[in-house]
Amino acid sequence: MPLSPAQGKLPVRTKLAYGLGTLAFGIKDQGFSTFLMLYYNQIVGLPAAWVGAAILVAMIVDAVADPLIGHFSDHCRSRWGRRHPFMYASAIPLAAGYFLLWVPPHGSHELQFIYLLVTSIVVRVAISFYEIPSSALIAEFTSDYDERTSISTYRALFYAVGNVGMAVLALKVFMRATPDQPLGQLNAAGYTGYAAASAVLMFLCVLISARATHSRIPTLHLNHEVERPGLMELLRGLRVILFDRTCISVLLCILFFGIAGGFATTLGVYVSTYFWHLNSADLSVISGAMAFGVILALVVVQLSKKLGKKQTALGLYWIALLAATIPLVLGLMQEMPAGHGALLTVLALREVLMIMCVLAAIILATSMVADVADYFLLKTGKQMEGLMFSGLIMISKMVSGMGVFLSGLVLSSINFPDKAVANAVTPGVVHQLVWVYVLIMGGLCALAILSLSFYPITRASHQRILWELQAR
Repeated sequence: MPLSPAQGKLPVRTKLAYGLGTLAFGIKDQGFSTFLMLYYNQIVGLPAAWVGAAILVAMIVDAVADPLIGHFSDHCRSRWGRRHPFMYASAIPLAAGYFLLWVPPHGSHELQFIYLLVTSIVVRVAISFYEIPSSALIAEFTSDYDERTSISTYRALFYAVGNVGMAVLALKVFMRATPDQPLGQLNAAGYTGYAAASAVLMFLCVLISARATHSRIPTLHLNHEVERPGLMELLRGLRVILFDRTCISVLLCILFFGIAGGFATTLGVYVSTYFWHLNSADLSVISGAMAFGVILALVVVQLSKKLGKKQTALGLYWIALLAATIPLVLGLMQEMPAGHGALLTVLALREVLMIMCVLAAIILATSMVADVADYFLLKTGKQMEGLMFSGLIMISKMVSGMGVFLSGLVLSSINFPDKAVANAVTPGVVHQLVWVYVLIMGGLCALAILSLSFYPITRASHQRILWELQAR
């Protein structure tokens, strides 16, 4: 029986280096969630349903690839440990794939669909090669209940920096308004520079993080199991995870909230452009306000030390539900502030609350999954951190994937026009868009809250798990 990880705290420099790599995931999620549908639908001219279908197929590939990556990461034996070979291997394909994603060829819709599909798969699989092994390290660095939340905080902080920072950089630097195109987010020329800057940052962050945590390899677990990492072993592991209440409750919660977040981000840029009539400068102000949400998230997550991870997360989901829906309902009822400045302020405050809830929920969910890894080690005697975190990463990527897919379905079902001029879309179509947004967001957040209510691990029960592991 392998020993559980050490109880000690990690140096701040190690947490910073470890978290830095997640900046790449933040950049990728920001691009997929915010700009991908808008770019391919409104600039390239690919029908929204086609964009959604490409992302759906890429997600199906993910559903196969991610558990395989996690499983082989759990069983890898090398002089670089179990996790780092995968992390190093991800850097070049990730950067190259992300750049190519934003420079599609001219040609038929069929050609552009295939191009989007292939480049999306490359990016999603490449980010999995980094994120799944990297996330699994949380369970190996320490078994301390609160220290895991601290480590998750660093990861989430850099995720937010990549997500929010690249949104601001894109809108302020690359996607500028021009006389021909007053809405910068619809300026095709800006996307090439955005793609190049993003690719370089992703490459550097992944390599720096992997290299900076390389010295920790001797302190991490080796897998002493004799079984080969075959298909049957993988299927047995998946069965254990998917049919266990403890694990499935938190994974379903992350699934529903992740889809809600992706849907809100992808369709949110349509709502901002065609319902609120915001330009790229307005969107950059709102994106900049997200920084306050990041700060609040780092404060709010500390409540888990008193309330526990589950209760803190449930409170955050309720706040997210209200913040996501109430302003839009008020806007439909024409009860929002009439002045542009006042409206922008309200929308910025809404975004602050949303990013606070999403980021803090990511921190707590990652920490909870690490606690479940100890539970499974006690229950089965097997180390399945990589396989478990493959589920978390796959679900996290649904923030963008399912968001794009659902948005494509919604846009097609209401006959939202391709390459639409901002003020030319009929109010009836725009109002349909907003009502569907509100109903889907409300339903998904409610399902996330219901799922998490079944999660049983508390601080006390986790400590009992560690005592029993030490006694073996």
